[in-house]
Amino acid sequence: MNSQNEASPSQDSGGSAAPERPVQWSKVIALVGGQGVSLGGGYVLLIAMNWTAIRLGGSSAVTALMLAATVPRAVMLVFGGAVADLLGPRFVLLRTTSARIAVLAAGAAVVATAQSLWPLMVIAVLDGVLFGLSSPSTGSIIPNLARRTHLARANSLYAMVLRVAPIVGSPVGAWLIAVGRLWQALLVTALTSAVWLACLVYVTRGLPRPARGRRDGGLIRHSGDGLRLLAAHGRLRWMFVASLCLDMAFGWPIDVALPLLVSDRGWGVGAVGVIIASFSGGALCASAVGAALAHRIPVMVRLVVSGAGIGAGIGVMALMPSVTGLAVVAAGVGVMSGFNGPAIVTVYQQAAPASRMGAAMSTLSLASIGTGPVSIALFSSLSAGLGLRTTWLLCAVLALVAPAAVLLALRHPESVEAEDEGAEQATTGLAVKATRPDTASAPTRDAGRSEPAPQPASTPA
Repeated sequence: MNSQNEASPSQDSGGSAAPERPVQWSKVIALVGGQGVSLGGGYVLLIAMNWTAIRLGGSSAVTALMLAATVPRAVMLVFGGAVADLLGPRFVLLRTTSARIAVLAAGAAVVATAQSLWPLMVIAVLDGVLFGLSSPSTGSIIPNLARRTHLARANSLYAMVLRVAPIVGSPVGAWLIAVGRLWQALLVTALTSAVWLACLVYVTRGLPRPARGRRDGGLIRHSGDGLRLLAAHGRLRWMFVASLCLDMAFGWPIDVALPLLVSDRGWGVGAVGVIIASFSGGALCASAVGAALAHRIPVMVRLVVSGAGIGAGIGVMALMPSVTGLAVVAAGVGVMSGFNGPAIVTVYQQAAPASRMGAAMSTLSLASIGTGPVSIALFSSLSAGLGLRTTWLLCAVLALVAPAAVLLALRHPESVEAEDEGAEQATTGLAVKATRPDTASAPTRDAGRSEPAPQPASTPA
């Protein structure tokens, strides 16, 4: 009888149990593959548009083009999470991807006949808007495709795509500009977006739709859900701090300090490529290991040990006397990053409520997208007074704040629902205690009475 009551709902018609898959690998691979193709196309477009802007207006044109792409993207990330929670990832992704294909195709037709900067600016703004709207929806899909204990494997596989996309896309973009024209690069990117759209149709089929009650309050109100989650829940808040510190610590050393260090030591520009390739290779290898074994590696290793390794590695990189030594340390930092990055995303997804996953992911995305310019501006200013090496070591100290923040995060409940439930139980317990007679102090209150204290009704006379 117990076996009948405990039968799995996923039994087939023959009565044999069909165990639930820990990861829907077919959909995860389609998601990762489609996103990889799309991101590769994005780097093709980035290189092609930047090089064209240099030809048209020099460095000022490139700066204007980058601002036209990044500012709308950051702004729309704030609303993209709310849109994903209100309308659902499928609704958002299918429409934004279709719109991106149309923008790129129309842009190809325009730039084929017009040699000016304004079409590039329009394309950059629209592409940034669409990317900002869609990015939180993409991040909220994976928790629906992998069980909680295997979520890190799916995120590690996704991280591999992020590493491979620039390696493949950037040379293709440079080659297209070298042998062709910008409109051809736009068409290639449109085709990669079409592949992504086809994958999305399959991956998002059957995803749960948001409840109608989620639409109460409107878009503006729900756009602040991500920040409200940070303010109310400790695990999300401290994981956000960890991500923010690592991104701040990475931005200036890689983008600014590394080329300056190589130049000061007379190593040649090729050394920059070797060091960055070593870092990317280490991160790629770690992500591959994580895709297979992340669920077997303790979270303390993937988050705290790797975070401490990143901070120590950044500091050691500033002290290395040779290109070979610097490349070896960079590879080690890459390995630590390959474990740490997906782990941060996984813990954040596990803690966030499913109904506000889009808002949570948009806030986490802002921690990385918004910190690059801040890191470069802040540490560039400091290096003018402190020097290159001292400022680099300061970045290493900032990175070491991340594992400390993770330790604080892990002291809180694993999910927002658990934390809310615990707070509700504590509040309910206080209320019950306030209304319940205090039996311990009853004899003291009745000590001066001549009549006996009343007995419970169940006590025999």
